[in-house]
Amino acid sequence: MPKNLVIVESPAKAKTIEKFLGKDFKVESSFGHISDLPSKELGVDVEGNFDPKYQVSKDKKDVVKKLKDLAKKADMVWLASDEDREGEAIAWHLAETLKLDKEKTKRIVFHEITKAAIQKAIENPRGIDYDLVDAQQARRVLDRIVGYELSPVLWRKVKGGLSAGRVQSVSVRLIVERERDIQGFQPQASYRIDAEFSNEAGKLFKAKLPKNFSSKEEALDFLEQNASADFKVANLEKKPAKKSPAAPFTTSTLQQEASRKLGYSVSRTMSNAQRLYEAGLITYMRTDSVNLSDEARKGAQAEIESAYGSQYSKPRNYKGKSKGAQEAHEAIRPTDFSRHSVAVERDQARLYDLIWKRAIASQMSEALLERTNVKISASTHTSMFTANGEVITFEGFLKVYLEGTDDEDAEQEGMLPALRVDEALLNKYITATERYTRPPARFTEASLVKKLEELGIGRPSTYAPTISTIQNRNYVEKGTVEGVERKYSQLVLEQGQVKDNLLSEKVGSDKGKLVPTDIGMIVTDFLVNHFGSILDYNFTAKVEADFDEIAEGNEDWKKMMKDFYKDFHPIVEDVQANADRESGERILGVDPKTGKQVSVRLGKFGPMVQIGTVDDEEKPQFASLSQDQQLTTITYEEAMELFKLPKRLGVYQSEDIEVNNGRFGPYVKFGKKFVSLPAGTNPMDVELDFAIELIKEKEKADAPIYMYKELPVQKGKGRFGPFIKWNNMFINVNKKYDWDNLSDNDIVTLIEEKIQKEIDKVIHHWEEEGIKIEKARWGRHNIIKGKTKIELAKTVDVSKFTLEDVKVLIEKNAPKKKTRKKKTTAKKKK
Repeated sequence: MPKNLVIVESPAKAKTIEKFLGKDFKVESSFGHISDLPSKELGVDVEGNFDPKYQVSKDKKDVVKKLKDLAKKADMVWLASDEDREGEAIAWHLAETLKLDKEKTKRIVFHEITKAAIQKAIENPRGIDYDLVDAQQARRVLDRIVGYELSPVLWRKVKGGLSAGRVQSVSVRLIVERERDIQGFQPQASYRIDAEFSNEAGKLFKAKLPKNFSSKEEALDFLEQNASADFKVANLEKKPAKKSPAAPFTTSTLQQEASRKLGYSVSRTMSNAQRLYEAGLITYMRTDSVNLSDEARKGAQAEIESAYGSQYSKPRNYKGKSKGAQEAHEAIRPTDFSRHSVAVERDQARLYDLIWKRAIASQMSEALLERTNVKISASTHTSMFTANGEVITFEGFLKVYLEGTDDEDAEQEGMLPALRVDEALLNKYITATERYTRPPARFTEASLVKKLEELGIGRPSTYAPTISTIQNRNYVEKGTVEGVERKYSQLVLEQGQVKDNLLSEKVGSDKGKLVPTDIGMIVTDFLVNHFGSILDYNFTAKVEADFDEIAEGNEDWKKMMKDFYKDFHPIVEDVQANADRESGERILGVDPKTGKQVSVRLGKFGPMVQIGTVDDEEKPQFASLSQDQQLTTITYEEAMELFKLPKRLGVYQSEDIEVNNGRFGPYVKFGKKFVSLPAGTNPMDVELDFAIELIKEKEKADAPIYMYKELPVQKGKGRFGPFIKWNNMFINVNKKYDWDNLSDNDIVTLIEEKIQKEIDKVIHHWEEEGIKIEKARWGRHNIIKGKTKIELAKTVDVSKFTLEDVKVLIEKNAPKKKTRKKKTTAKKKK
C-alpha cells in the first residue's frame, strides 16, 4: 500500500492526477459528496440550533468502507476536492465520516490539473477552511428549509407534485414577468426611411434617415419631396477607432457565449467543461474571476508572438463586474496555450476551441478601425440621410475572436465606397417601411443567466441545475411559438414615382426561448401573493451576499438561519391554514346552449375548459387545451371550439377518420393509426381530403425501404433527428450519411453497427431467467428484467456479479404490494 492516499471527487480527475504522482501515491474518488441531508425528511433541527442531520446514502456505503480501509493503511491522507465551497464541504465530510486523524490529513487545492499545479499544491498544503464549509452549509440548509416548507403548501393549495425553491422560483418569476410584459405590449407603428445611392464611380451603398415618421401621410409627403431632388455628399468624417477584446471567460460568460455561438444549453456547457477540466485541458470551470495568473499571461504572450507576431501581443489584466465574486482565483483558460486544439469528443473540442480563442484574444492588441460617417443632402428639403461604414486597418484580436451578442436588432456596419464632399449622388430608391416597436425579447438560457448574474441571484455553480430543474418541473419550456401574420405598408420611391405596397411578415415567432407554462404562471402568482419576501429579487441577492460574508468569516451561519426562520415559518403556517386554493381560473362567458358558466382553469391532468360548475345538478363538461393555448390568453371563441372535438371527417378504406387534440398536439385518427397534423394547423379546419392526404404520406413514409434478414426497414424523422427502424430497433442516422439517398450498403452498415453496439453493451445475460446487466450512460449500469430496470451507481463493480446477487437486488427493489385495510364501521353508542 502506498504511503499517501489522495481523495478527489471524480474518477476522471483521479485518473488524470494519478499520471502526475509517483508510486508513493494512490488516488481514489469519493464520487462527489459521500454524505448529505436525508431525502425523505427535513433533516435540520429547526426547533434547536439548526444542526443538519447528515447521512451516508446507500449507494455510497461501499465507497466509504473502501476509503476508510485505505485511509487506515496510509501514512498521510490528502483531501484534493475542488477549490470552491462545494469542494471544501466534500473535504470536510470526508474528514468527519472517515474519522481522519488531523495530524495525518492535509487539504490541497489547485486551479488546474497539471503536473506543476499538483506538485505546487502538495508543497503548499493547508487545513480545511471551515468558513467556506459554513457558507456551503448555509446555502444547503436554507434551500432545504425553503423547499421542504413551501412545496407541501403548493400541493394543498395548487396541485400535487409541485416544488418550490429559493433560486428556482425567482428564475421562473423573471420568465413569467417577461411573458406578461410581452402579452401586455401594445406595438406602436412608425415609418422608417431607407435609401440606396450610387456615387460617380457607380458604386452602390445604403443610407437612412436618422428619424422615423409617425404617420403614413408624413412619410408619403417626405418621399414626394425627394421625387425631383438632387443629392450630394454634404459632409464626410473619418475617425480612427479601437475595439478591445472581451475578458477571459467566467462561468456565466462561458455559458452565455456557448449558447450564442455553439447552441449549447447551460447544462451541456457545464458537463463538457467539467470533462475538459478533469482531463487537465482547462482551468477550473466554476469561477467569477476574469483574472489570469502571471504564468498564464506569459504563456499566452509567447504563443501570440510565435503564431501571429509581436505586434499582436498586448498582455493585460481585467477587473470583474460580477456582484459578490467569490473565492475562485482565475478565469477559465487552457492549461497550455500552445495547444490550439484537442483530440476529444466533438462537443468538448468545440468548447475548448471557444475557451482557447477567448483567452488568447484577451491578451492580444486592440483592433484598429477607421469609422466613416457620411451625411447626404437633398436639394428640396433640409433633412439629411446618413451612412456609416467601418474599415479594419489592423485586425489585432479580431484575427482570432469576436464576442457574440444577444441584441437581435444589432446592425453590423459594412464598408463604404470612396466618397468626397460635394460629390453628386444618384438615388436608386427610397423606401418608407411601416415598422412596429418590438416587445421585450423572451429569455434564452444565456440571457437568463446574464440577468440572474446582474441581479446577484444564485452563483455560477447553481445556474445549470436551476435552469434544468425549472424545465423538468414543467414550469418553463423551450418555446415553439409559431407567431402570426401581420400586414404592413411600404412606400417605394423609384424613378420619380411612389408605389404603395402591402406586405406581410410573421411576428411573435420564437423558437428555443424560455416560455412559462400555465402551471409556472399559477405557481408564480401564488408564491408572489403569499411569499413575496422569498421571491423578492433584492432578498434573494442579499442571501447570496450573506453567504459571501459567512465565507469570509464575518457572519455566523446558524444566526443567519435563525433570523430567517423566525420570520419565514409563521408565514408558511398562516398560508397553509388560511389561503384559498389557486387554479388560475378565468371565467370567459356563458354557454349559449345550456346557459352555464364557461371557464378555464388548471385541472388534475392539466389546463382545461369547463362548462358548468360543481354546484350544478348535471356534471360539468370538460375539454383539454391544445399545446399552443394558455389559460391566461385563450379566448371564449377558442375555448368553445374545443368542445367540437373529436370531429368525425368520414370514411377511408372502410375505416373511420376523425380529428382531435392530444397530449402532443392535434392529430388525425385512422383506424388504429395516428397522424400528427402539421405545426400551426387548426384541427377544426381539417377536411376529409386533407386528412386522407396526410394518411397517404404517413403510409408512404412507413413503407419498407429495404429488407434485412427478411424483416422490413423503415425510415423516418423523429425528435432526435433522422432514423431507420428495423426489428423494433430505432437507429439514428448521423450526418456522414446522405439521408435522402441511403444506399443498401449504408442501411446494412447502420443495422450491423447498432447490433454490435447492443451486444457490446451487455455485461451479463441470463437468458433463461430473462435478466441482463447492461452499460448505461455516464459509466453506470442497469439491471433489466422485463419492464423492471434498476440503475446502479458508478461505484458498483458489476463484473463479478452472480445471478444470485442480481436476484437479491431485484427482490429488494421490487415495488411493495399495498394491502387494503378493511373498512370497519364503528358502532353507535347507545
